[in-house]
Amino acid sequence: MRVRTVWPILVASLALSTAAFAQTDYESWPLLKNPFPSTGGNGVMIDKYDPVVANGKCTTDFTAIVEGKPYYNEVVFDAVAVQGGILCTNGKWRAKDGSADGTTPFEVFIKDGITRARPQ
Repeated sequence: MRVRTVWPILVASLALSTAAFAQTDYESWPLLKNPFPSTGGNGVMIDKYDPVVANGKCTTDFTAIVEGKPYYNEVVFDAVAVQGGILCTNGKWRAKDGSADGTTPFEVFIKDGITRARPQ
């Protein structure tokens, strides 16, 4: 009786640990197209997003458009080599005028000159 109780738990644990180690297929992410909705929502659109990789970082200036008004910003990500490309992750952004800053869950994958965005 005890084996019957433990077995389903063991199988479920194995399935969960296998899923945790499954690798993301970054090349399946959609192409990055400007403008796109901000991860913060509230109708904010992000435009002119064109990350460049140099010195272990991905950087880009961008515009956040709120109710038709542009706000000028920049973001710096860690550049991580994965799957023959670069994953831009752990983003930190700041307003060009110094009025705001923060982090972003947004990620992009760059390979062979093609930039893809993590699905939202």
